[in-house]
Order: sequence, then structure tokens, then C-alpha cells
Amino acid sequence: MPELGNLVTAMVTPFGDDLNVDFDRAAELAKRLADAGSDLLVSGTTGESPTTSADEKLELFRVVIDAVGGDAAVMAGTGSNNTAASVELTQRAATAGVDAIMLVGPYYNKPSAEGFYQHFKACAEATDLPVIIYNVPGRTGKNLDASVTLRVANEIDNVIGVKEASGDIAQIAQICAGAPEGFRVWSGDDGMTLPILAVGGVGVISVAGHIVAEEIGEMIDCYHNGDVVRAAQLHHRLTPLFEACFLPSGNPPCVKRALEVCGFPVGGTRLPVVPASDADTAKIRAVCEDLGYA
Repeated sequence: MPELGNLVTAMVTPFGDDLNVDFDRAAELAKRLADAGSDLLVSGTTGESPTTSADEKLELFRVVIDAVGGDAAVMAGTGSNNTAASVELTQRAATAGVDAIMLVGPYYNKPSAEGFYQHFKACAEATDLPVIIYNVPGRTGKNLDASVTLRVANEIDNVIGVKEASGDIAQIAQICAGAPEGFRVWSGDDGMTLPILAVGGVGVISVAGHIVAEEIGEMIDCYHNGDVVRAAQLHHRLTPLFEACFLPSGNPPCVKRALEVCGFPVGGTRLPVVPASDADTAKIRAVCEDLGYA
């Protein structure tokens, strides 16, 4: 079973003109990303998990696993704000053959610290697979405090890391400093990857990896190998794309448009998410052309 590396791309879900999942295109995208050196997160927010059914998710897991054939680790996003549903999907994903599980912090219902812990515990205990928890308060409405992440890290054996998208570098440094040996911290924001590496993180679960996986991988490798100057150069070069993936049209519309601009269209988006605006498309196109990808 492949182990998750330092670069994981949160895959978009391709759709056809009828907005049904295009499983063939998903397989092509998975292979493209694996060939670029990235592991894969399937059915995260970038994959439009709120508007894909459990059956669609499970078929995506199977299709992607088959497409990469062991050349990349495949992590399944199975978390939600319904613990029982998350447990069930986690168990079904494990049966489908994924390599790891990602659990987003429950959104909307805004649990207490104890509620967060018990949710992660129940889901993680439903599988023997490695589990990564995900803190993204900008989407969930509530921050997962460092104390909770560290409690999970120390008390739940198969929780092996966190995707941190709080943007709070002090909090992330606290997690890196206090976590047990082997617990890994990935950035959940491409633009924060280098700062998080600097305080002890390992890499990124990326959106921009759809376009520049090889360069992001080089940046991470350069940092870990001590070539901080080159890592910083790559960070500065790629920052316009990191920003272009999160223009007002949002994620995933912006990265789906970037893929189209770069010659690999993956279809539209399901409501309530709508495609990137003309204004944002122009900015995305300019950035991709400037980087030499369009």
C-alpha cells in the first residue's frame, strides 16, 4: 500500500455536459497527476464533495485506484458534519481499497472541542487505515484548536497527520512542536506551504498541483534538502497561480478553468457552485500563459 507523500493534489471531479461524473476523464486526470509525482485526494471540497453522492464517491475511489495502479497513494475524503454518515462512508471507502482517509472538521453544527475529538475518534476507529484530519475554519465556521489536534495526535493511533488551512502560523507551529514523532502536518493552502515547511510541516495538499505539481514537488524537495533559496524562488514564481486558484469565483471553479486554459478541460461545476467568471478567467489565463502552461 503506497504511503502518502509530501505532495498530494486534491483532485477536481470532472463532469460531462450533463453534469454527470465523467469517470473516464477522472481516470485520465488521476494518471496525469500521478505521472507528475503527486499523490491524490479524491472527494475533497475541490472534488465537489458536497454535491456528489456516496455512490459517485465510491465509484471515483475505485476508478482512480485502478487508474494509478499503485503508482500514487489515494486518499478518500469521507468526512462530513454527520458522524454516522462519515463512519459509514469511511468503512465503504476502505472496502474500495483506498490507502488513507481524510476527515474534515464537522461544519455548520460547530461542535465543541470535545465534539471534534469524539467525531474524529469515532471515524478513525471505524478503519485500520491511516487518517488525516482537516482544519479549514474558513469553510467549516470553526477553528480546530491546536490543543484538540494534539489530543487527537497523541490519543488516536491511526490519525497520522493534519491538513492545516487555518492560516495561523503560530497555531501550526504549536502543532508541529507538540505532535508525537511521525505525526505529519500538510499545508491546506498552496501559498502557505513554504512557511509551514519552515515551522516543521512536510508539504501540501494542493489545488495548484493540477497545473504545477512538478514545480511544487521541486519546491518541497528543495526545502527538505536544504536549498531554501531555490525553494523561495519557486514559491515566488508560483504565487500568482496560487492566488489565481482562489479568485472571487472560488474553488474549484478557478482551478477547473485553469485546467481548461492549459488544455485539459474537466467540465463545469454543480450548483450552487458556478463556473469562473469572465473576469476571473482572463486573470487565470494571463497567469497560466505567463508561467508557460497555456
